[in-house]
Amino acid sequence: MIVRASRFALLRPVLWVFVLGLLQLSLARVCLSLWKAAEVTAAHGWAQVLVSGLRVDVATMCMWLGLAAVIYLLLPSKLARSRPAQWCMAIWLTAALAVPFMLEVATPPFMSEYGLRPNRLFIEYLAYPEEVGKTLLKGHLLALVLATLLDGVVVFLAWRWIRRGLAANPPKSGGWLWRVPVAVAVMLLSALGVRSTLGHRPMNPAMVAFSSNATVNSLPLNSFYSVAHATRDWFRRDPGSRIYDTSISDEAVAAAMRAQAVAAGGDAVASEVPVLIRRAPVYAGKPRNLVIVLEESLGAQFIGSLGGRPLSPNFDRLAQQGWAFDRLYATGTRSVRGIEAVVGGFTPTPSLASVKLPKAQQDFYTLATTLHRHGYDTTFYYGGESHFDNMRSYFLGNGFTRVIEEKNYENPIFHGPWGVSDEDLFLRADAEFRRMHDEGKPFFGFVFTSSNHDPFAFPDGRIELYEQPKNTRDNAAKYADYALGEFFKRAMASDYWADTVFLVVADHDSRVLGQSLVPVDNFHIPGLILGPSIEPRRDARLVSQIDLPVTLLSLMGIGDSTPMVGQDLNRPDAGGRAFMQYDNNYALMTDESVVILQPEQPPAQFRYEPGKPLVPMPAPSPEQVQRARVNALWGTVSYQRQWHRSPRATSSSAP
Repeated sequence: MIVRASRFALLRPVLWVFVLGLLQLSLARVCLSLWKAAEVTAAHGWAQVLVSGLRVDVATMCMWLGLAAVIYLLLPSKLARSRPAQWCMAIWLTAALAVPFMLEVATPPFMSEYGLRPNRLFIEYLAYPEEVGKTLLKGHLLALVLATLLDGVVVFLAWRWIRRGLAANPPKSGGWLWRVPVAVAVMLLSALGVRSTLGHRPMNPAMVAFSSNATVNSLPLNSFYSVAHATRDWFRRDPGSRIYDTSISDEAVAAAMRAQAVAAGGDAVASEVPVLIRRAPVYAGKPRNLVIVLEESLGAQFIGSLGGRPLSPNFDRLAQQGWAFDRLYATGTRSVRGIEAVVGGFTPTPSLASVKLPKAQQDFYTLATTLHRHGYDTTFYYGGESHFDNMRSYFLGNGFTRVIEEKNYENPIFHGPWGVSDEDLFLRADAEFRRMHDEGKPFFGFVFTSSNHDPFAFPDGRIELYEQPKNTRDNAAKYADYALGEFFKRAMASDYWADTVFLVVADHDSRVLGQSLVPVDNFHIPGLILGPSIEPRRDARLVSQIDLPVTLLSLMGIGDSTPMVGQDLNRPDAGGRAFMQYDNNYALMTDESVVILQPEQPPAQFRYEPGKPLVPMPAPSPEQVQRARVNALWGTVSYQRQWHRSPRATSSSAP
């Protein structure tokens, strides 16, 4: 029996959308690859990017079209020709072209900022349309208008073309003897296309990764596939750091982390929390107040005294009066990652930051947990809306008793897309600190700035602009430094200065770019501990954000046991390692090397020199790899087992 070609006419629009989808995704990839041509060439990756990219694009279009084509084939002819069915099919086919196109249009600005295609971070931002909308309207209006117009043109043209194609190729009556086997064949081919392999595991981003450059590894993907994969992981049970190793038991991870903490000078406390550590403080007087200033996006590249651009005269001046860290590294690339490290001493994972995870919304350890028990006022000070990134829920559930946010400022000096200015924030915090000191109330103030955030809006007349136009990243960083300097002028002239330990630290760097599997240079941040009892010094040790809260408790004179696994940097033998999470890649950096873990890839070890690409080492050290795995796993294990908490009562040190 010969099946006439006309019987397959109803599939013509689907096949044309499939081909056109492949063309537009491949063209977008070629354009991105030409933009990053030097990196692709250095990785010898043109063939891998283009060939693997076609494989990913086929999988993407099969996702969109396979099931729709099968349903369309199996609909009764009369129903398939009906107006509702034709409209539904036209909408779906239009979306199959328009949605991937829109994500490709959004890719260059996202990649400029984060060095990768849109991923889970892209999805996270979509949960806050008001903040994102203000940022786009204020700082990227022209790009937004052009992208909207371009997307609108594509939707309009695709809709008209697809509607005409469906009308010109209506389903014929009957034909079930050939429709059913064709539908089965389409289903099987689509399933094979989506899996893209006959192996046990279907295709995933790790299978097309081939380079030590994270940006290049993202090029074979298309942005719809990247976002779809991240969305799937979002709704599935999150394996966390188990993507690196499933062979080590939770108890073995806890034992290794406990041994590390004891070796670093802590005493293990017998408790249902397996890693509960007591450390003797270096200060033995009346416990001091604590102020932490978390600076938004203020990486080392903006700090003159750390070899960056000359944008930080106030920080550089203060660094001569306090304990300044020359080699401090952030744990991640998001504010919530910095918050969990600096306030909670929590290690990074490839999951969402703990600030946004359900099991971390109550009885999850932070410094405020300890200090609230000691009678401290524990307040989070922010110039924007504290619901962003779930901060309000996280803080109020974990030891903080107050949140001061955008709505609590009367007649602010300046109001931008992300809330009131850093000046307003610091003025309010200083007033609160003075009041509580006068009342004899000890306090912990966590002050989180926001002026150094895209679209970089800040008051006029405060600084001599570093460049034109005004609202640029560098000018905003210089304004953030100005506001910080004004705060410390007031603080140093206050009565509370004598009783307070201050920490100034960045949450993360700005524009973290992926020239390496983990771009170590972009994790370098400033850190400075200040106070009248703090001896001025420059600390050249390699240290991590998670070491800071442990060190602060020691300086305050508080020796409570905590589940934090950072090191007390008051000890001369502390430091020497840092932990970094970059998308799904995890790095343990020591003074000797950087070990990087990737999903479904063998561990890799590199030599690192600031300002230069990572240099692969021929044979990773088994000891360093095991250390990296244990530290990478601890965040996930301690979260899932609810071990990152501080029991109300604990017994004495275990033998």
